[in-house]
Amino acid sequence: MTNKDLADLLLPNVGSDITVYENKYPERNLKEGAIVTRFAPSPTGFVHMGSLFTSFICRKVATDSGGVFFLRIEDTDQKRQVENGVKGIVDDLKNFQIEIDEGMLNDDEEKGNYGPYTQSKRKEIYQTYVKYLIEQGKAYPCFCSPEEIEDIRLIQEKKKQRIGYYGRFAKCRKLTFDEIKTKVENGESYIIRLKSMGDFEKKVKVNDLIKGELEFPENDIDVVIMKSDGLPTYHFAHLVDDHLMHTTHVIRGDEWLSSLPLHIQLFQTFGFKAPKYAHVPPIMKEENGSRRKLSKRKDPEAAVSYYHEKGIPVEAVKLYLMTLANSNFEQWYDCNKDKTLSDFAFDFKKMSSSGGLFDINKMINISRNYISRLTAKEVYDGTLTWAKIFDTEFAKILEENKEYATKVFNIEREQKKPRKDYGCYSEIKSQTWYMFDELFNKADKNYEFQTINDKDEINKILATYISKYYSDSDTKDEWFNKMKDLAGEFGYAREVKEFKENPIAYKGHIGDISLVLRIALTTKSMTPDLYDVMKLLGKDKISARYLEIINK
Repeated sequence: MTNKDLADLLLPNVGSDITVYENKYPERNLKEGAIVTRFAPSPTGFVHMGSLFTSFICRKVATDSGGVFFLRIEDTDQKRQVENGVKGIVDDLKNFQIEIDEGMLNDDEEKGNYGPYTQSKRKEIYQTYVKYLIEQGKAYPCFCSPEEIEDIRLIQEKKKQRIGYYGRFAKCRKLTFDEIKTKVENGESYIIRLKSMGDFEKKVKVNDLIKGELEFPENDIDVVIMKSDGLPTYHFAHLVDDHLMHTTHVIRGDEWLSSLPLHIQLFQTFGFKAPKYAHVPPIMKEENGSRRKLSKRKDPEAAVSYYHEKGIPVEAVKLYLMTLANSNFEQWYDCNKDKTLSDFAFDFKKMSSSGGLFDINKMINISRNYISRLTAKEVYDGTLTWAKIFDTEFAKILEENKEYATKVFNIEREQKKPRKDYGCYSEIKSQTWYMFDELFNKADKNYEFQTINDKDEINKILATYISKYYSDSDTKDEWFNKMKDLAGEFGYAREVKEFKENPIAYKGHIGDISLVLRIALTTKSMTPDLYDVMKLLGKDKISARYLEIINK
């Protein structure tokens, strides 16, 4: 009997003409050098930092080259799926402004001409390619039970041989057509295996775009390509999908590096051109003097939800990711402060092959610098968006005081060196609460007066300042001169320099007076410019706050 008879026996209701799909999914009409790549997660509903990092790189190289970035859902392992798993992935990408050109839009909808983009909906396509392979004598059915496979493994372990279904251990490879036919007619369950022609003693050389030239033993294991439920394994689906979708670059985590010889072999088995591979190293974390992979189980910062909760701007996260992706980015960014990520040319060769060290403090610092460059309106919008989800009380205050809040966020912003108080949106409330009466009036306030701490002296300074010196109409110079006058009236040097030259002649200096006014107004010794704070609060609020202290 022929291989075609075997193929018809095993897959009687499936065609074997792969040209149907070769014609249905023609070469893409893209310019030379355009990169087509994909993010291909399982629908577990959780995008972790490593996945975000990889998809970020995929999007970047596709955009830079005028190519295509698509989202493919690899759900052939039905046991791993969770409800709304695809939606969770799509939403996470959207939240980080990683837009897809093709692929899944939610659990049911997709866009693009190379779908379906969900593997479970491509079953017939895979089976056609499997049947074609059987007809070519390059695949066969395996009836071994899990117990038999386990027995093979135990024998190999005992004899210290390589683990796998190969050579003399691949006993179903030797079955005759009649033996196979009998088993099929008896209803025995089977899977389909690749009939590997590889030689483990030979080497295959592969050029990885990140790790350089690599050398592996050829694959000689008859791997499973179709499971008993008729769905393909990851390895086979990867081959068919990336071929038909015309993926030019497979960018993925380096946990797949050991599968590279098999994947290259599968492309060669069909005579297809293999894509280029770039295996992204894991993001590392330093712990107790050593490095380990950032863990979904151990590290809260591994979950992308962590960054939304902290309110780190998406662009700041992406800027940080680029510092991990390319070693030359930080220097480029420092020299090109008027440019954006889209202006930077990503280079696989500038990527560490061992993995970047994750540093949340560095990310916060990048975020701090990024937020300092935003306009007050942009800070307001970003804070409000965050607060609507994570702090509804603050969101309500912001919405009811939009113009005022924007002015608060603009203090010391429009200057050559803007303040860098805010590392993320979740910190802004704690940095500005005293500017909002709704928060200030109900706060449990703790005034820690410093150099001047005599209650009577503090009360006199506050009362005199309000009654005699403060005016909402004062310019900054006029305000400062009055502060000097206030200091002089109470026996404090009008200039710090004067006090240093003759400290015995004064109780202190103008800085001590300013500190009393600052702490009494905000409870804090460190705030943005006191004049700007006072100007925004106005005389009525300043008087009310100072009188509250005096009356106590």
